[in-house]
Amino acid sequence: MANLDSKSLSKLTLQKGNTLFLGLTGGIGSGKSAVAKKLQQLGAAIIDTDEIAHSLTGPKGLAMPFIKATFGAEFMNDSGALDRNKMRAFVFQNPQKKQALESITHPLIREEAYRLAGLALQAKAPYIVFVIPLLAESSTWNSLLDHIAVVDCPDEIRIQRVMQRSNLSRDEIRQIMAAQASRESRLALANTVIDNSQSIEELHRQTENLHQKLLGL
Repeated sequence: MANLDSKSLSKLTLQKGNTLFLGLTGGIGSGKSAVAKKLQQLGAAIIDTDEIAHSLTGPKGLAMPFIKATFGAEFMNDSGALDRNKMRAFVFQNPQKKQALESITHPLIREEAYRLAGLALQAKAPYIVFVIPLLAESSTWNSLLDHIAVVDCPDEIRIQRVMQRSNLSRDEIRQIMAAQASRESRLALANTVIDNSQSIEELHRQTENLHQKLLGL
């Protein structure tokens, strides 16, 4: 898988030309999806690695035979998809198992992201946005991205947002946040920071400013 991933990256780099690739990241509950949605409305092509991951680990997903062989059928639900809650709890307690899971999913995610980017280039997208929640935790995207935007807001706001949209408890959310890169690490990567601690109108204003900046670049 790693070799295929490398070949696809080389092919995409040759196709890329002058099209700008944006990396969009932020911690859980920061508002990445809202920014991506607005950029899509403004004409950008959006490639969401989290959505790709869900597809790969869904029923008949490409990652599932490898996950089953590595972890066992007990981590699959009745539909044949990954039992995400069970796997999350398991890898939080077993860092080596987390690495094993990522060695399966990450190359497949990148491979599909590169394929979708190729299609977006053929469609003449003005620029392409890669939504990568764990960008700060990975160095594999660095050679591809031209600009990085970080969506940022205080931890308590993020916790409240995630609690409102999911069944996760405060402790579970804090556990997820603790396993992600620190806020400071993400901000250190940023070419642009979008502050999502205010209104949706303000978020859209900053997103439109980012859009204009990217067109200028």
